[in-house]
Amino acid sequence: MRRARPPLTLSLQFADASDRALLARHTVARWIRAALERPAEITVRVVGGAEGQALNRDYRAKDYATNVLTFDYSREPVVVADLVLCAPVLQREARASGVPLEAHYAHLLVHGTLHAQGYDHERPGDARLMEARETELMLALGFADPYAR
Repeated sequence: MRRARPPLTLSLQFADASDRALLARHTVARWIRAALERPAEITVRVVGGAEGQALNRDYRAKDYATNVLTFDYSREPVVVADLVLCAPVLQREARASGVPLEAHYAHLLVHGTLHAQGYDHERPGDARLMEARETELMLALGFADPYAR
């Protein structure tokens, strides 16, 4: 028997409308819901390189654009978070690793959603736990293991 998925309120924003074609609202919601363990209010914003770099610099003191940033504001009783995906970084990473772009977006949305719920990968044990959960979710969504070499 399938477990009921927690409710999700989703806001989906695009800095560049061309990114909208790959990331249909129902698809993004499905990927995020797969990783949810409790009700959530999540905003996903897909940004360009300059905005991604500015956010990473201003909030993490790292002066480069990164693939995903998770801003988690609340974890209980409702997860409240912003997930910021930098489209040029995801496109570059997908090309370099030979992964379909859709799969890379799905992985980073699952990854960010797990971060919003308290998962982390700073310590080796935590990284193993988070990566195992990501792999399980990606396989359930019909994608390959993102950590397979």
